Amino acid sequence: MRLDLKMLLRANLEGANRVAVLGVGSELRGDDQAGLLVAQRLRKRCKLNRSCPQIELFHGATAPENLTGEIRQYRPSHLILIDAADVGKAPGTVEFISPESISGVSFSTHGMPLKILADYMRESIHCKVMVIGIQPKALEYNGPVSAEIRASVRQVATAIEAIIREIPDSQVGP
Repeated sequence: MRLDLKMLLRANLEGANRVAVLGVGSELRGDDQAGLLVAQRLRKRCKLNRSCPQIELFHGATAPENLTGEIRQYRPSHLILIDAADVGKAPGTVEFISPESISGVSFSTHGMPLKILADYMRESIHCKVMVIGIQPKALEYNGPVSAEIRASVRQVATAIEAIIREIPDSQVGP
């Protein structure tokens, strides 16, 4: 069964007025860049032309915990964490991962476990947290990003942008 990303995003972003997207990963490890590339693509498509005032993008790299203060200051109603994740499926597979079940998923290159970060953000900001994992193909140092990951990055960024644009500007909080 194929993941209906837009449907899941729409359901998980119900009632959203300020959405933070935190891209996580290492720019030096091939497909581990997946979360960073989604945030970068969204920045180009949404933020540079100011067409999505409901979203703020954060480049977490290998230390996403360093951005908790900035994210708290933004006060999102919803936080989307995006990272390469070994979910045991074909390269490029996109999975919605509940923060509660993160312990069974392997995330690669950051120091703080993503579950601790997700729990902290949910408790300190009182926002809804969702995690999108993208199955990497290769994580070699200085390796290229695979075609499967590039396709998934486009798919995830396009789906997030489409759903974010559905949020009326009038719902955007201070």
